[in-house]
Amino acid sequence: MEANALKEIINSELAVAVYFSAPNCSVCYALKPKVEALFLNEFPAVKFIHVEIDKSPGISGAFGVFSAPTLLVFFEGKEFLRKVRLMSIQELQQKIERPYKLLIG
Repeated sequence: MEANALKEIINSELAVAVYFSAPNCSVCYALKPKVEALFLNEFPAVKFIHVEIDKSPGISGAFGVFSAPTLLVFFEGKEFLRKVRLMSIQELQQKIERPYKLLIG
């Protein structure tokens, strides 16, 4: 996937979460299934996309992501949330819940 393709998805979908990971990042791979499950179970209308920084350097550069793990959440094409490295699933849920309910219902 290229940066322009990802931007198109972000602009065409109501809500998108982009999770960036890096190779040899144990935190990235321990956290990904938990973050993915959060969106699947609590926020099913959010499109979840996983980007591996080493395989898509153009995307990480275009979105200003230089460390992993990083989670970007977009509502209506605008960046709503950016979490880098340390993130708790409970905190993510609390921050996303209100705008998600307002936008999606």
